[in-house]
Amino acid sequence: MTPPYARIVADVKRRVAEGELKPGDRIPSTRALARDWNVALATAAKALTLLAQEGVITSEPRVGSTVAGADPARERVPTHSDLTRERIVRVAIEIADAEGLAALSMRGIAARTGAATMSLYRHVGGKEDLVRLMADAAYGEFGYPDPSPEGWRARFELSARGLWGLYRRHPWLPHVTALTRPLVVPNLMRHAEYLLAALDGSELDAPTRQNIHVLVYNYVQGVAVHLEREAQQDAAGGMGDDEWMAAQGPGLAAIRDSGAYPHFSAVIAGLGDDYDLDLDAFFEFGLTPLLNGLATIIEPSA
Repeated sequence: MTPPYARIVADVKRRVAEGELKPGDRIPSTRALARDWNVALATAAKALTLLAQEGVITSEPRVGSTVAGADPARERVPTHSDLTRERIVRVAIEIADAEGLAALSMRGIAARTGAATMSLYRHVGGKEDLVRLMADAAYGEFGYPDPSPEGWRARFELSARGLWGLYRRHPWLPHVTALTRPLVVPNLMRHAEYLLAALDGSELDAPTRQNIHVLVYNYVQGVAVHLEREAQQDAAGGMGDDEWMAAQGPGLAAIRDSGAYPHFSAVIAGLGDDYDLDLDAFFEFGLTPLLNGLATIIEPSA
């Protein structure tokens, strides 16, 4: 079966070859492609990335994606002043959002920007340095309100949901830093600062405050690491959740009929047809008991 993103790529190429789309014509946006083809945003973004890498389309700031070849000036190799660190980071994030960090390469970024691969190294030290800059930029997309809501719990909820939103937008982001070796970048530190400030005035010692803020961050990150895998499987497999569950039927039936897992089988039978392990709902489900537990440490008298 041809993957959905490949079908989109083939259709755009056909329309260009037949003259339906001419040089300079706008290409539908990621969101429009996702709607028209009934696919995930990641699938549509992957299609656009491949089209750009193959030179079929170009991407311009404030313009979007257009069919390549309209203007000779667009096809020139960018000068040093055209290529900036901010543009490289922005394009790298677009690629990682669509295809994951594993697909990110300096050559791929060069193809998207129209620059020579080696020219990128004038602005970033390499892929490791680039990923650090990408993470800093992504973590900086969420801003905290001023004034903040009253109470530590409301602030913890705001921060956790803000991080979850960032991970939803950038599924690769929770994979770039280990809990024991966190990235030391300013915008990630802002989230730590916000959580720790929410504990200001408590009688907790420094190790307890540190553990609490890391625990909250780890909870969000721990659920979010599954977002990229979900997006990749959706983009590559062409199989919806209902189809995937239907395919697991024989295996689940074998487990049930073996009699070796009676409690698991009873729970599965009780779920019915409406249950869906939706990651957004699962995140919310776990956040409440997590904060309830932390309340016994932060406010033991209450």
